[in-house]
Amino acid sequence: MTYCLNPDCPQPKNPPGSKTCEACGSKLLLRDKYRISRTLGQGGFGATYLANIVTLPGDPCCVIKQLRPNTTAPQLMEMARELFEREARTLGKIGNHPQIPSLLDYFEEDHQFYLIQEYVAGYTLQQEVKRNGPFSEAGAKQFLSEILPLLRYIHSQKVIHRDIKPANLIRREQDRKLVMIDFGAVKHSQIDPNVAGGAMNAEQTALTNFAIGTPGFAPPEQMAMRPVYASDFYAVGVTCIYLLTGKSPKDIDYNPATGEMMWQQYVNISDHFANVLKKLLEASVRHRYQSIDSIFRDMEMEPYLDSLAQGLATKSNTPPKPNPVYRRQGGAPSSGDLAGPGTAGSSRNSGAGGMAEAIRARRARLQQSGGGSPQTAAQLGGNTIGRARTSLSSSGGKAKPQPKLDYQSFMTAYMKGRRDFAGQDLSLLNFQKIDLSGKIILNQAKLARTNFQEANLTEADFCRASLVGANFQDAILEKAFFHQANLEGAIFRGANLIGANLSQANLKNANFSGANLTGARVTDEQLGQAKMNWLTVLPNGKRAFGKI
Repeated sequence: MTYCLNPDCPQPKNPPGSKTCEACGSKLLLRDKYRISRTLGQGGFGATYLANIVTLPGDPCCVIKQLRPNTTAPQLMEMARELFEREARTLGKIGNHPQIPSLLDYFEEDHQFYLIQEYVAGYTLQQEVKRNGPFSEAGAKQFLSEILPLLRYIHSQKVIHRDIKPANLIRREQDRKLVMIDFGAVKHSQIDPNVAGGAMNAEQTALTNFAIGTPGFAPPEQMAMRPVYASDFYAVGVTCIYLLTGKSPKDIDYNPATGEMMWQQYVNISDHFANVLKKLLEASVRHRYQSIDSIFRDMEMEPYLDSLAQGLATKSNTPPKPNPVYRRQGGAPSSGDLAGPGTAGSSRNSGAGGMAEAIRARRARLQQSGGGSPQTAAQLGGNTIGRARTSLSSSGGKAKPQPKLDYQSFMTAYMKGRRDFAGQDLSLLNFQKIDLSGKIILNQAKLARTNFQEANLTEADFCRASLVGANFQDAILEKAFFHQANLEGAIFRGANLIGANLSQANLKNANFSGANLTGARVTDEQLGQAKMNWLTVLPNGKRAFGKI
């Protein structure tokens, strides 16, 4: 079969060997070189096709990604062109990695944009789970041991993928290695190393709105157009939940008070691994993992790095021993449920192998400085694991409790330049008419019944804060971030909430009478729990007609 690329074609399927489409008359050979055989997927901004390169011996396969803007307006076309060229530049930059498809060609034709990429035969992790069932804990850990070294390479190129999910990870049929695809949502720029997670600089473009990731897999800061390296860690964590449960994020309930995904009831894993996942899935960047090495340490990979490094030295033609990675209901796993321990392949050469050398050196230094009998590798590994487990269980991946501040102590710290009050207890304080504009950080803070009447809190970060009964009457809250905050009974009478982010916030009995919510990120279901009157301006700019 030969497939027509015309998006308006009523019948795109044509007999093999056809030169023009029988339905619309379009040429079927793209650039006299590429013959499309079938569609692989479609989205809002284009489609992906399987094709053959007819000008090369054997007609080898390739993938054609077509970006088709639904407008010819010059400004939007220019934005689409920038998006297209950004993905092409990224693939050209990092596509020499064996676990990233190579860029073969790219061009623009008839207001359509085309990327030609190497074809990767295999199944996505989404398809694997649907065919074989959820992963076991060992399988999820193996996934992390494969994906994290690859992610280390991508981040080393100053690239944030921003759309990591099971559908974008293919298990290559040839060698069973994971291959990461779809770099259409990437962001690459100068990184500020002084910001948690390696935040992007302030320079942003309207193009960012075209590709911010997949809801449920993208963390709060990414949905708010502030992606950081650790944003990819969150997506990896959600992917782990999918692998363990077979459920997408939209099929898992959220805690109405905190907005956290309640995945624990669907998995059967150790407490230690659950704590690792909790830290991967922290909504606050500050409390999420900041490095791949720290994830490996908390996964207790150190005791296994010696054997892992030894396995990497094995010749590639040595058949690996099967290792079951899927959880099945009774019976032995089938051959399709097995993946060799060397699946990570070259991605582990630079990651785990280098880490193994570092661990050996660290062990040697500790033995020399111990003052007593030298510890064995197993003993040292056990001590390291114990420390990691104690650290995780004591903190639970959340902000440590902070002592309650009085008004004077807060203002003294603020006037000295402090802007980060995450986890602080500021409940019942009076900040009426105070100017705290300039991205003050109050995520996970305790602010019950705190008075912010007529205060300026532009771009303030209230992520996951407890704001029960807080008073924001006539406050300026433009672009404030209330993701997963508990705002039950809070007062927003006459408040300016233009562009604020209230996603997954608890708005039960919150009072928005006369508030301006133009452009705010909030659902109708959330607002249905709140109080409004005819003076309330909804996100779409229209007036509300509800009653208090």
